[in-house]
Order: sequence, then structure tokens, then C-alpha cells
Amino acid sequence: MSVNLIPTKLFVVVVVRSDNRFLLIQEVIGNRPWCFPGGRVEPGETFVAAAKRETLEEAGIPIILEGILKIQHVPHINGQSRLGVFFLARPEDHTPPKSQPDQESLGAKWFTLKELEDLPLRTKFVKSIISEVLTQV
Repeated sequence: MSVNLIPTKLFVVVVVRSDNRFLLIQEVIGNRPWCFPGGRVEPGETFVAAAKRETLEEAGIPIILEGILKIQHVPHINGQSRLGVFFLARPEDHTPPKSQPDQESLGAKWFTLKELEDLPLRTKFVKSIISEVLTQV
């Protein structure tokens, strides 16, 4: 019996919280929207290692993972799926967010939910996940 595996891209999204502020990165692409740190899981890498690596690369912040917010599977019509793990994290220390642009991001900043009102966000998901996290306390 032959098994046909569906190609799947693995990704992580990291919601880093410090009190009522959340860490967002400004993307290099498109209209330079703001979003959570995250990205693809590299071959041989765990979801946990990818979350820590992506946050450090994109935001310049070492983190401690506190848990999983959700797992998302998105099947695509073209036969390729996406599987993502959304982590909740906190800063490991008082390292300030990255302020110099590079190929990973234009920089990173801490924001409250109210401060997001006028920011160009990658998706409305950013506000909804922050609201969700704030109501869990």
C-alpha cells in the first residue's frame, strides 16, 4: 500500500507579552505592516527552537516560552498545507527591541492594545489575539 504525504509548511507565531504591552515587528515587505514575530520552522528544527530563533532574529529579544495559544492547520487547494503553533512568551531579560533594520525586519517595538489603533497591521488577527490574551488573565 502506497501512502501519499501532503507537503506541509511548518511555521510559528510568537506573542511576546510584558505586562499589558505586546512585542510587534515591522515587516520589510509590502506596505511594511506590523505583526508578531514568527516564521518557518527550518528542517530538523523543533517548533520551540524556531519560536526562540525567529523572535531573536526579527525582534532582537531573547524569550521564555510560557505556553501554546493555539495550533492552526490550513489545508490548501494546491495540495500544500500549513501547520502553525502560536506561542505565548515573555522577555527573558530587559534587552530592548531591535531598532536597526535588516533583512529580518525594520525593527520591533512594544505596544498596548490601544496603541495599535492607527498602526498598519498585517491582519486583524493581531488585535484579536491580543484581546484574547488580555481576557485570559
